[in-house]
Amino acid sequence: MFFSQIIGQEKAKHLFESVVRRKRVPHAYLFTGIAGIGKTSAAKAFTMTLNCDTPSGLDGCGVCPSCRKILNGNFPDFITLEPDGQKIKIEQIRALNRSLGYAPFSGGYRVVVIHKAEVMTVEAANSFLKTLEEPPPGNIFVLNAAEPRDLLPTIVSRCQRVSFRPLKIEEIVAQLTKETQLDVPSAQILARAADGSLGLALRMSGSDYLERRKGWIGKIFRLYGCSGAEALNMAVESAKEDRAGLDQPGSVKAGLFDMLSVWASFYRDLLLVRTDTADRFLINEDFRDQLKKAASGLSFQSLLESFQTVDRAVRDLHRMRNPTLVLENALLNLQKMGGGQGGHGRAPLTDEWS
Repeated sequence: MFFSQIIGQEKAKHLFESVVRRKRVPHAYLFTGIAGIGKTSAAKAFTMTLNCDTPSGLDGCGVCPSCRKILNGNFPDFITLEPDGQKIKIEQIRALNRSLGYAPFSGGYRVVVIHKAEVMTVEAANSFLKTLEEPPPGNIFVLNAAEPRDLLPTIVSRCQRVSFRPLKIEEIVAQLTKETQLDVPSAQILARAADGSLGLALRMSGSDYLERRKGWIGKIFRLYGCSGAEALNMAVESAKEDRAGLDQPGSVKAGLFDMLSVWASFYRDLLLVRTDTADRFLINEDFRDQLKKAASGLSFQSLLESFQTVDRAVRDLHRMRNPTLVLENALLNLQKMGGGQGGHGRAPLTDEWS
């Protein structure tokens, strides 16, 4: 991986260029930003540049032994640490510390990337803090964190912070049409849904997301006018979705969290349409006409509560609660707020999605 291959992130590249030029490398970095925007790629590119025999500007040469090993994924001094389940545990940090007792195999720099560093347990964080306070020579730590405020302030203060921004829609569309067989309209749908994450957009492009998205939106429209029993049946069917979803690296099947993400974006768009701010940015731009028609029959308060209901369902599922119960509760509430039988509104578009 070369810095020149990373899309956008010019501010971050400029910082690394300054580090390489001055040859003063901090021992710890905090990379902040959502997943799929180039943080891990930047760590690999930085590792290559630092260990390259003949670097060219910010990029490694790509042909020396270290560069070839990094490109092939078998460089021994590039180490990644992932959460064990939901947390990074103290046993993982202890094992890491033991490995740091040995000098880098390459004789250059060892780079340790800790993914989702903010989910360290208190014990793990305190143990890692001691490592940061007395870092072994030749080691550079890269902490990837979407929510750095959840890290110990004492850890944050010992790291050089590098912010990575969400990518622009046009940047993601350009890359999708370059790397996949998608046409521009399909690429635009994925780029909007990915919320700035090229990695997520690419995973979506290799899955059944586009095929299933319309059906997921159709479920919401069908809630308007259906009975409570029908809403419960819909919940049971929806709970059968794959739980992992495309936010998990390696997943190739759109799942439950992807469906809820589509629902959240749907209600977010309805709120914009209802408040006459839809000209700013609609995620589901290809449903603009249907959104306008639906929003005319719903109050701002019911839409806001519907969005909050979906958000609460996502949080409940992240707590590993029963998917069927979570969705039954969510869909019954959405059905009532959306004007289903027993609700208080009218039922737009039920004929279009029957």
